[in-house]
Amino acid sequence: MLYVILIAAAIIFWLVAVDRPVLVVTFKDGQLIKSKGHLPHTFKHNLVDIAQHEPFSGQLKVYQQRTGAKLVFSKRIPKKVQQRIRNVFPHQGFNNMNSTAKKGH
Repeated sequence: MLYVILIAAAIIFWLVAVDRPVLVVTFKDGQLIKSKGHLPHTFKHNLVDIAQHEPFSGQLKVYQQRTGAKLVFSKRIPKKVQQRIRNVFPHQGFNNMNSTAKKGH
């Protein structure tokens, strides 16, 4: 019985503590270095355009929540650039993409 409780505690810890973004985008000196997850083509194009006009380094993570997508920026990304990225982020595209993926379509 004790092992069942320990396994349940480990699973709950894993679900709560593990960082699980749906999209991670890494920039270095104004270049998009790496992306993990579904990155819509138009959003990628806009990110590259923003990075070319104002070079920066850092990381962008997108988390899916009940209310929609949440963007989290590393501290190295300037606030002005963060706002430009928020302005071009396709909120509807991420809501539709995740809802159809869950339904199996």
